[in-house]
Amino acid sequence: MIKQVGVIGLGKMGLPMAGHMVRKGYAVSAYDINEVQMSKAAALGVKICKSPAEVAANSHLIIIVVGFDSEVLQTLRAEDGIYAGARTGSIIAVSSTCYAETMQTIQDDVEKLGKNLKVLDIPTCRSERAAVDGTLLVLGGGDASVFKECEPVFASFATDIALLGGLGAGQVGKMINNLLLWSCIAANFEGLKLGAAMGLDEKKLREALLKSSGRNWALETWDQPRAMPWAEKDMTIVAHEADRFKLSMPMSGVVKEVIKSIKKEWGMATPVVTGAGKK
Repeated sequence: MIKQVGVIGLGKMGLPMAGHMVRKGYAVSAYDINEVQMSKAAALGVKICKSPAEVAANSHLIIIVVGFDSEVLQTLRAEDGIYAGARTGSIIAVSSTCYAETMQTIQDDVEKLGKNLKVLDIPTCRSERAAVDGTLLVLGGGDASVFKECEPVFASFATDIALLGGLGAGQVGKMINNLLLWSCIAANFEGLKLGAAMGLDEKKLREALLKSSGRNWALETWDQPRAMPWAEKDMTIVAHEADRFKLSMPMSGVVKEVIKSIKKEWGMATPVVTGAGKK
């Protein structure tokens, strides 16, 4: 039974996830490059470590919650990274949204290490609010028996947990979820803007649409604060996979451009998007 859990990345998702695990009785060790976030985690009862290697040395299950594929691989491969400190037989669970190829790269890494490490992908859905509330959805990929061993830990911060298939399947599920999310946001934005241009009250229109066949989660939460830092990254992953499988997905390209214009209109920054992790 897993009792010791590590968390790498204490941002808007990782910090509340760590707090939920502590409240459920797990011994949680964590690391983040941001000292302020580590202080917040310490106040929740999290053991603060000086490096990912130290987190790994204290943990049976290590959960990675950083932003980009390159950061995931750096966290693992650095001189003071997870691979350096990991115990034999430990489980590495990548909660970051990544390319499915990156998960295979990690699997290739651990097979060379000879520590019998297990790898899962566990990206989450439902936003930062759900992370705070402990109502996330976990989309899983990896060995079923290893995933089952970890499920009680995941249940501390998620109300719904779905194993979608082998390693990388969770990332595929998250990619498709995000494609649908950003498509809805793009359609909502254009529809509400058209309605306003034609003299309709946006609030009344939205309330009516929520009772119609046009209802969607993004429209339901439209009046909540809406940061969209990863939209371009998500759509870049979709485009990469479509190219890899020689699929024509023109709508996804349009959605990416619409989201960029929405973010510009709403005064949101656009992050630098990096490619898939490579060996």
